[in-house]
Amino acid sequence: MKGQRGKRVALAALCLVLAVLFAALGIWQIERLAWKRDLIARVEARLAAPPAPLPKREHWAGLTRQGIEYRRIHMNGTFRHEAEVLVDALTERGAGYWVLTPLETAQGPVFVNRGFVPPERRAQNRRLAGLVEGDVRVTGLMRWTEPGGRFLRPNDPAKMRWFSRDIAAIAPVTGIQNPAPFFVDADAAPNPGGWPIGGMTVVRFRNAHLVYAMTWFALAALALGGLVLAVRQRPEAA
Repeated sequence: MKGQRGKRVALAALCLVLAVLFAALGIWQIERLAWKRDLIARVEARLAAPPAPLPKREHWAGLTRQGIEYRRIHMNGTFRHEAEVLVDALTERGAGYWVLTPLETAQGPVFVNRGFVPPERRAQNRRLAGLVEGDVRVTGLMRWTEPGGRFLRPNDPAKMRWFSRDIAAIAPVTGIQNPAPFFVDADAAPNPGGWPIGGMTVVRFRNAHLVYAMTWFALAALALGGLVLAVRQRPEAA
């Protein structure tokens, strides 16, 4: 009798814990749903707006990720090709690299993700036509710096191995002083020679949070059903 009662209590406690856990996960997914919908609406509005001028340098310190991400801007300057870095990329065109090059503007240096190159084009001498000189105009999307690298693949500045576009880490090893705290993904305007290929920013975001939330709430309901059964179960007569 006591053994059976102990098992029922343990089962009821487990069901209660699982119900609370699943419900919390469902609520979290609802919060993520609201965040994702806001992100999608914000990005769509910014993509539809005409390009704005590069923010003035005195405003850079006050910029935030939410305030600038995916805003369209245009700027003029000169590329510093000697300070170019390659960042590992996995894209719809396959594996390769992002070509990240500082642009000297009237406001200061701004790193530009000029676009994608495959492994066989990583060396500058395999895309010489794309190393444009003199004053250029760049139009693209503002992006926030990506510190640290990827999960289990941290950036290694000493070996110039980059897995994310970490402006604060990249600038010192390339000799670029006081760059903008953001970078710009160049648009799809073709580069001479065809490389790098710009305009590959991912601007469509998968939104399955409602499905996930319903799944977690369904599991919470099942756990509550198990709790009710455990509480109502009558001990067998000795």
